[in-house]
Amino acid sequence: MNYVVVCLVACGASMLTFFSGFGLGTLLLPVFAVFLPLPVAIAATALVHLANNLFKLGLVGKYADRRLVVRFGVPAALAASAGAWLLLRLAALPPLATYRLGDRTVAVLPLGLVLGVLIAGFALAELLPNLAARRFDARLLPLGGVLSGFFGGLSGHQGALRAAFLVKSGLDPQTFVGTGVACAVIVDVVRLGVYGASALRGHLAALGDGDGIGLVVAATLAAFVGAWSGRRLLHKMTVRLVQLVVGILLLLLAFGIGAGIL
Repeated sequence: MNYVVVCLVACGASMLTFFSGFGLGTLLLPVFAVFLPLPVAIAATALVHLANNLFKLGLVGKYADRRLVVRFGVPAALAASAGAWLLLRLAALPPLATYRLGDRTVAVLPLGLVLGVLIAGFALAELLPNLAARRFDARLLPLGGVLSGFFGGLSGHQGALRAAFLVKSGLDPQTFVGTGVACAVIVDVVRLGVYGASALRGHLAALGDGDGIGLVVAATLAAFVGAWSGRRLLHKMTVRLVQLVVGILLLLLAFGIGAGIL
Protein backbone atom coordinates (compact mmCIF):
# COMPACT_ATOMS: atom_id res chain seq x y z
CA MET A 1 0.00 0.00 0.00
CA ASN A 2 2.86 2.41 0.75
CA TYR A 3 4.12 2.05 -2.83
CA VAL A 4 0.64 2.71 -4.24
CA VAL A 5 0.16 5.87 -2.16
CA VAL A 6 3.64 7.25 -2.91
CA CYS A 7 3.34 6.55 -6.66
CA LEU A 8 -0.12 8.09 -6.96
CA VAL A 9 0.98 11.24 -5.14
CA ALA A 10 4.24 11.50 -7.10
CA CYS A 11 2.50 11.07 -10.46
CA GLY A 12 -0.34 13.47 -9.70
CA ALA A 13 1.85 16.12 -8.09
CA SER A 14 4.40 15.96 -10.90
CA MET A 15 1.62 16.50 -13.41
CA LEU A 16 0.42 19.55 -11.49
CA THR A 17 3.87 21.14 -11.40
CA PHE A 18 3.85 21.67 -15.14
CA PHE A 19 1.24 24.41 -14.94
CA SER A 20 1.55 25.58 -11.33
CA GLY A 21 5.36 25.69 -11.06
CA PHE A 22 5.20 23.87 -7.72
CA GLY A 23 3.58 20.91 -6.02
CA LEU A 24 5.81 17.81 -6.17
CA GLY A 25 7.93 18.47 -3.10
CA THR A 26 5.00 20.12 -1.33
CA LEU A 27 2.83 17.01 -1.54
CA LEU A 28 5.46 14.26 -1.62
CA LEU A 29 7.35 15.26 1.53
CA PRO A 30 4.43 14.67 3.94
CA VAL A 31 3.66 11.32 2.27
CA PHE A 32 7.27 10.16 2.56
CA ALA A 33 7.21 11.35 6.18
CA VAL A 34 4.45 8.83 6.93
CA PHE A 35 6.71 5.93 5.90
CA LEU A 36 10.20 7.27 6.67
CA PRO A 37 11.85 9.31 9.48
CA LEU A 38 11.47 13.02 8.74
CA PRO A 39 15.12 13.85 7.86
CA VAL A 40 15.23 10.79 5.60
CA ALA A 41 11.88 11.79 4.06
CA ILE A 42 13.30 15.22 3.19
CA ALA A 43 16.36 13.63 1.57
CA ALA A 44 14.15 11.18 -0.35
CA THR A 45 11.95 14.03 -1.56
CA ALA A 46 15.03 15.93 -2.72
CA LEU A 47 16.22 12.92 -4.75
CA VAL A 48 12.85 12.49 -6.50
CA HIS A 49 12.54 16.24 -6.99
CA LEU A 50 15.96 16.49 -8.64
CA ALA A 51 15.42 13.47 -10.89
CA ASN A 52 12.04 14.78 -12.00
CA ASN A 53 13.38 18.28 -12.63
CA LEU A 54 16.24 16.88 -14.72
CA PHE A 55 13.64 14.97 -16.75
CA LYS A 56 11.58 18.15 -17.18
CA LEU A 57 14.73 20.10 -18.02
CA GLY A 58 15.20 17.75 -20.95
CA LEU A 59 11.63 18.46 -22.05
CA VAL A 60 11.49 22.26 -21.66
CA GLY A 61 14.97 23.44 -20.63
CA LYS A 62 15.61 24.98 -24.03
CA TYR A 63 12.96 27.60 -23.26
CA ALA A 64 14.68 28.86 -20.06
CA ASP A 65 15.67 32.53 -19.87
CA ARG A 66 19.37 32.34 -18.97
CA ARG A 67 19.48 35.90 -17.63
CA LEU A 68 16.70 35.15 -15.16
CA VAL A 69 18.25 31.83 -14.23
CA VAL A 70 21.40 33.70 -13.15
CA ARG A 71 19.54 36.50 -11.33
CA PHE A 72 17.24 34.09 -9.50
CA GLY A 73 19.11 30.78 -9.44
CA VAL A 74 22.49 31.91 -8.08
CA PRO A 75 21.05 33.60 -4.92
CA ALA A 76 18.75 30.58 -4.53
CA ALA A 77 21.71 28.19 -4.59
CA LEU A 78 23.59 30.13 -1.92
CA ALA A 79 20.53 30.33 0.32
CA ALA A 80 19.70 26.64 -0.23
CA SER A 81 22.97 25.62 1.37
CA ALA A 82 22.08 27.66 4.46
CA GLY A 83 18.61 26.14 4.65
CA ALA A 84 19.95 22.59 4.27
CA TRP A 85 22.58 23.27 6.97
CA LEU A 86 19.84 24.47 9.34
CA LEU A 87 17.82 21.34 8.60
CA LEU A 88 20.71 19.14 9.73
CA ARG A 89 21.15 21.16 12.93
CA LEU A 90 17.44 20.94 13.78
CA ALA A 91 17.39 17.19 13.13
CA ALA A 92 20.06 16.66 15.80
CA LEU A 93 18.15 18.46 18.58
CA PRO A 94 16.33 16.50 21.34
CA PRO A 95 12.50 16.47 21.61
CA LEU A 96 10.81 19.58 22.97
CA ALA A 97 8.05 17.58 24.67
CA THR A 98 6.41 14.16 24.78
CA TYR A 99 2.81 13.12 25.32
CA ARG A 100 0.62 10.04 25.14
CA LEU A 101 -1.66 9.45 22.16
CA GLY A 102 -3.56 6.22 22.81
CA ASP A 103 -0.91 3.55 23.33
CA ARG A 104 1.81 5.65 21.65
CA THR A 105 4.34 8.00 23.20
CA VAL A 106 4.59 10.93 20.78
CA ALA A 107 7.59 13.27 20.69
CA VAL A 108 7.36 16.87 19.49
CA LEU A 109 10.65 17.42 17.67
CA PRO A 110 12.12 20.86 16.88
CA LEU A 111 12.46 19.89 13.22
CA GLY A 112 8.88 18.65 13.02
CA LEU A 113 7.55 21.78 14.72
CA VAL A 114 9.48 24.12 12.42
CA LEU A 115 8.42 22.22 9.31
CA GLY A 116 4.84 22.07 10.52
CA VAL A 117 4.72 25.85 10.90
CA LEU A 118 6.36 26.36 7.50
CA ILE A 119 4.01 23.93 5.74
CA ALA A 120 1.00 25.56 7.39
CA GLY A 121 2.22 28.95 6.18
CA PHE A 122 2.53 27.69 2.62
CA ALA A 123 -0.92 26.10 2.93
CA LEU A 124 -2.46 29.44 3.92
CA ALA A 125 -0.65 31.09 1.02
CA GLU A 126 -2.49 28.70 -1.30
CA LEU A 127 -5.90 28.99 0.40
CA LEU A 128 -6.29 32.71 1.11
CA PRO A 129 -7.28 34.59 -2.08
CA ASN A 130 -5.25 37.70 -1.29
CA LEU A 131 -2.09 35.69 -0.68
CA ALA A 132 -2.68 33.24 -3.52
CA ALA A 133 -2.95 36.16 -5.95
CA ARG A 134 0.12 37.92 -4.52
CA ARG A 135 2.83 38.70 -7.06
CA PHE A 136 6.20 40.39 -6.60
CA ASP A 137 8.03 43.10 -8.51
CA ALA A 138 10.57 41.78 -11.01
CA ARG A 139 13.26 43.94 -9.36
CA LEU A 140 13.01 41.69 -6.32
CA LEU A 141 14.10 38.57 -8.22
CA PRO A 142 17.39 38.14 -6.26
CA LEU A 143 15.45 38.39 -2.97
CA GLY A 144 12.97 35.87 -4.33
CA GLY A 145 15.86 33.56 -5.12
CA VAL A 146 17.17 33.85 -1.56
CA LEU A 147 13.77 33.11 0.01
CA SER A 148 12.92 30.30 -2.38
CA GLY A 149 16.34 28.69 -2.06
CA PHE A 150 16.42 28.91 1.74
CA PHE A 151 13.04 27.26 2.20
CA GLY A 152 13.92 24.76 -0.52
CA GLY A 153 16.99 23.72 1.44
CA LEU A 154 15.14 23.65 4.77
CA SER A 155 11.88 21.92 3.86
CA GLY A 156 11.82 21.37 0.11
CA HIS A 157 9.16 24.05 -0.36
CA GLN A 158 10.65 26.33 -2.98
CA GLY A 159 8.26 26.21 -5.94
CA ALA A 160 5.45 28.43 -4.67
CA LEU A 161 7.77 31.34 -3.91
CA ARG A 162 9.70 30.83 -7.14
CA ALA A 163 6.49 30.91 -9.18
CA ALA A 164 5.24 34.03 -7.41
CA PHE A 165 8.41 35.94 -8.28
CA LEU A 166 9.01 34.64 -11.80
CA VAL A 167 5.44 35.23 -12.94
CA LYS A 168 6.10 38.98 -12.69
CA SER A 169 8.85 38.78 -15.30
CA GLY A 170 6.50 38.84 -18.28
CA LEU A 171 7.42 35.36 -19.47
CA ASP A 172 5.36 33.29 -21.86
CA PRO A 173 4.19 29.92 -20.44
CA GLN A 174 6.99 27.86 -21.98
CA THR A 175 9.73 30.24 -20.83
CA PHE A 176 8.15 30.44 -17.37
CA VAL A 177 8.18 26.65 -17.02
CA GLY A 178 11.68 26.25 -18.47
CA THR A 179 13.17 28.99 -16.29
CA GLY A 180 11.51 27.63 -13.16
CA VAL A 181 12.77 24.12 -13.83
CA ALA A 182 16.34 25.34 -14.42
CA CYS A 183 16.32 27.26 -11.12
CA ALA A 184 14.83 24.26 -9.29
CA VAL A 185 17.61 21.99 -10.56
CA ILE A 186 20.24 24.39 -9.22
CA VAL A 187 18.66 24.40 -5.75
CA ASP A 188 18.20 20.62 -5.75
CA VAL A 189 21.87 20.00 -6.62
CA VAL A 190 23.03 22.30 -3.82
CA ARG A 191 20.77 20.92 -1.12
CA LEU A 192 21.53 17.32 -2.05
CA GLY A 193 25.21 18.16 -1.73
CA VAL A 194 24.65 19.43 1.80
CA TYR A 195 22.35 16.53 2.71
CA GLY A 196 24.89 14.14 1.23
CA ALA A 197 27.56 15.40 3.61
CA SER A 198 25.48 13.95 6.44
CA ALA A 199 25.04 10.55 4.79
CA LEU A 200 27.67 8.95 7.02
CA ARG A 201 25.70 10.20 10.01
CA GLY A 202 22.66 8.32 8.87
CA HIS A 203 20.34 10.56 6.86
CA LEU A 204 20.72 9.64 3.20
CA ALA A 205 22.34 6.34 4.22
CA ALA A 206 19.14 5.47 6.09
CA LEU A 207 17.36 5.21 2.75
CA GLY A 208 18.96 1.78 2.50
CA ASP A 209 16.92 0.60 5.49
CA GLY A 210 13.56 -0.98 4.78
CA ASP A 211 11.73 0.30 1.70
CA GLY A 212 13.51 3.65 1.43
CA ILE A 213 15.35 3.08 -1.85
CA GLY A 214 12.41 1.24 -3.39
CA LEU A 215 10.05 4.09 -2.54
CA VAL A 216 12.42 6.65 -4.06
CA VAL A 217 12.78 4.66 -7.30
CA ALA A 218 9.03 4.06 -7.57
CA ALA A 219 8.22 7.71 -6.85
CA THR A 220 10.78 8.88 -9.41
CA LEU A 221 9.34 6.72 -12.18
CA ALA A 222 5.80 7.78 -11.28
CA ALA A 223 6.89 11.43 -11.32
CA PHE A 224 8.31 10.95 -14.83
CA VAL A 225 4.93 9.67 -16.01
CA GLY A 226 3.23 12.66 -14.37
CA ALA A 227 5.63 15.15 -15.94
CA TRP A 228 5.17 13.62 -19.40
CA SER A 229 1.39 13.77 -18.98
CA GLY A 230 1.42 17.25 -17.50
CA ARG A 231 3.13 18.68 -20.54
CA ARG A 232 0.08 17.66 -22.58
CA LEU A 233 -2.46 18.90 -20.04
CA LEU A 234 -0.78 22.26 -19.43
CA HIS A 235 -3.61 24.35 -20.84
CA LYS A 236 -6.53 22.31 -19.51
CA MET A 237 -6.13 22.84 -15.75
CA THR A 238 -6.78 25.75 -13.38
CA VAL A 239 -4.11 26.77 -10.91
CA ARG A 240 -6.68 27.89 -8.35
CA LEU A 241 -8.15 24.40 -8.02
CA VAL A 242 -4.66 23.04 -7.41
CA GLN A 243 -4.03 25.71 -4.78
CA LEU A 244 -7.19 24.76 -2.87
CA VAL A 245 -6.52 21.02 -2.84
CA VAL A 246 -2.85 21.42 -1.94
CA GLY A 247 -3.64 23.98 0.77
CA ILE A 248 -6.21 21.80 2.55
CA LEU A 249 -3.96 18.73 2.52
CA LEU A 250 -1.01 20.77 3.73
CA LEU A 251 -2.89 22.15 6.72
CA LEU A 252 -3.82 18.64 7.85
CA LEU A 253 -0.33 17.29 7.34
CA ALA A 254 1.34 20.33 8.94
CA PHE A 255 -0.63 19.65 12.12
CA GLY A 256 0.36 15.99 12.07
CA ILE A 257 4.06 16.70 11.55
CA GLY A 258 4.18 19.59 14.01
CA ALA A 259 2.41 17.60 16.71
CA GLY A 260 4.70 14.62 16.20
CA ILE A 261 1.88 12.32 15.05
CA LEU A 262 3.42 11.72 11.62
